Amino acid sequence: MKLAQFENSGGQSLGVLIADRVVTVSALAWAQRHSGILTTDWLLELTDTIELIEQGDEGLAALTAMIERARSGSFEIDPRFAFVVDSVSFVPPIYPRKIIAIGRNYIDHAIEGGSEPPAAPLIFNKLANSLSAHNAPIVLHKISTQIDYEAELAVVIGRRATKVSESEALNYVFGYTLINDVSARDLQFGDGQWVRGKGLDGFAPLGPFITTRDEIPDVQALKIEGRLNGEVMQSSNTSKMIFKVAYLVSYISQGITLEPGDVIATGTPDGVGIFRKPPVLLKPGDVYEVTIQGLGTLRNPVVAAD
Repeated sequence: MKLAQFENSGGQSLGVLIADRVVTVSALAWAQRHSGILTTDWLLELTDTIELIEQGDEGLAALTAMIERARSGSFEIDPRFAFVVDSVSFVPPIYPRKIIAIGRNYIDHAIEGGSEPPAAPLIFNKLANSLSAHNAPIVLHKISTQIDYEAELAVVIGRRATKVSESEALNYVFGYTLINDVSARDLQFGDGQWVRGKGLDGFAPLGPFITTRDEIPDVQALKIEGRLNGEVMQSSNTSKMIFKVAYLVSYISQGITLEPGDVIATGTPDGVGIFRKPPVLLKPGDVYEVTIQGLGTLRNPVVAAD
């Protein structure tokens, strides 16, 4: 299933994609109760992705069953709570406790930057203030003149993971989404470490949907693409990752406990703007889109600071 968090007149809602509509989960539950077939009362008040994740496999199974009944026509969906995707005011599909990012995880990206591929995962943080959403603007902060794009696959953790084996690691994944690891290159390279250059306000657009793990049979076989104003700038495949998703989950969990809802940004392929000749950096009026096979498209316009 594909899950999204969004704002409507009643506040934040959790929605699920059914056909071409984002349908509020709580409205689905109320419709089932009215039809006399609801057996899981907590679905009536469900508005948050982490709340769903914390219900575990049984919670996900209950929601899946409800969605299948809706698709089969077992009950009627109230059209007031079924929204055309383009009309939805998305917020981040999850509010993670932490965003752990991986640098230089595609060989071609390491090479284009003049670096040797890393011998071990290169880990840094995206800060909570950097979290943003589908269609939200990327602001060109005045403290930087070299703001760049990075299309990436993001992994959403489904249960507490500490010291897990690589063979078991994917069992700790809830699903996958898209992230743009926006980067202020002059700050990133000038500071000598990456926190500020990667962590400015709005520098982690995420979404629009989380696709649950069961819908992605092989996470290491997904086409990934980044487009600037419709022009393809990045085009690769997750098969080209140096460190695969299972390895990253296991590696991180050896000393950093991963909690439900945590996000791992798995690195970007080659084609970023700073290493082009001449460099192609974000400017007001631009639009950057990240598309990953099976997950959808994350779109963000670019605006000046003021």
